[in-house]
Amino acid sequence: MSKTREDSVAIVADMRRVVTDHGVERLEKVRIGGIDQWVSIRGSDRRNPVLLMLHGGPGWVSMPTSWYFQRGWEEFFTVVQWDQRGAGKTYASHDPDAIAPTMTRERMVADAVEMVAWLREAFSQDRIFVLGQSWGSYLGLEVARQRPEWLHAYIGVGQISNAPESERRGWAWTLEQARQDGNAEAVEELMSLQPYAQGTAPVPLDDLFKQRKWLNHYGGMVHNRRGGQAEAAALWLAPEYTDADLAAVWAGNDYSMTHLLSGVLTLDMTTIRELQTPLFLFLGRHDHNVSSELAAEWFATVDAPCKELVWFEQSAHEVMNEEPGKMLLTLVAHVRPMATGAEGPGASVRRCRQD
Repeated sequence: MSKTREDSVAIVADMRRVVTDHGVERLEKVRIGGIDQWVSIRGSDRRNPVLLMLHGGPGWVSMPTSWYFQRGWEEFFTVVQWDQRGAGKTYASHDPDAIAPTMTRERMVADAVEMVAWLREAFSQDRIFVLGQSWGSYLGLEVARQRPEWLHAYIGVGQISNAPESERRGWAWTLEQARQDGNAEAVEELMSLQPYAQGTAPVPLDDLFKQRKWLNHYGGMVHNRRGGQAEAAALWLAPEYTDADLAAVWAGNDYSMTHLLSGVLTLDMTTIRELQTPLFLFLGRHDHNVSSELAAEWFATVDAPCKELVWFEQSAHEVMNEEPGKMLLTLVAHVRPMATGAEGPGASVRRCRQD
């Protein structure tokens, strides 16, 4: 008998249901930045350290695919997925025209700071972990810079560094792949974008999408795949999402990109040379969507209480989906020990090393 989406989602939801004695499994709206914003909070023991994941995009939510990559994390962290302003379930809950004036980088950073403050209070924990992926790595790095005393550590995945230079390197790499492939159509289209991402002027979105079409085609976003279709299809199995929420994902993604993406691509985060919180970077060796090579160059210049860069050799931009096992092991073995206070039990197992 064929299964409906409702049937399939029920299977996923039941398999990952939290049934442990001290577990937490919540899907709710939180008042952040003057509007209701949706969070999923899941973990096997609410006494575990809190880990807030800041999704990419802007507008590309990670809550609806977290059923795939996150289940193991929940045994060691209380994991919070948050659909940011203008994205996912939060987008679906508001009139887009009403919140449009608030769709600014400054407001998004303030929302992230406010979310961390709410989690600290809700779970009675002075410090939490913040993991930022892609666009979320801009927000996360700003939180780490502004409120280091609130964090055990900051983890950057697909970390934004110098965005204009990343765009230029991504374009050059894609053109090289197209020429090696003898793909005349791709070469012609990419060459038509010249000069691409010159200076610090915003890249027109039409140009960006043309570049990304071929970058994705050659595995610059997902290693050895031609784009993110598998991840996009996985949204269909999201227990947190209604049919209406799913329909809103794409509208929210377009909406957030329209308001925020061009500005993000002008950012140069390499001016940050010092952090007061431990720094981890998880970088896909084949990431040309947001240059991992460039992020590694920035990492070498940063002074932090301790820092560690972990390469994911079989990944591009979607590390948590491409190498979920290594992601879990790295979070548990390298990151989680940072939750032990300097004076607390187990302090000797802190592994983050100063490079």
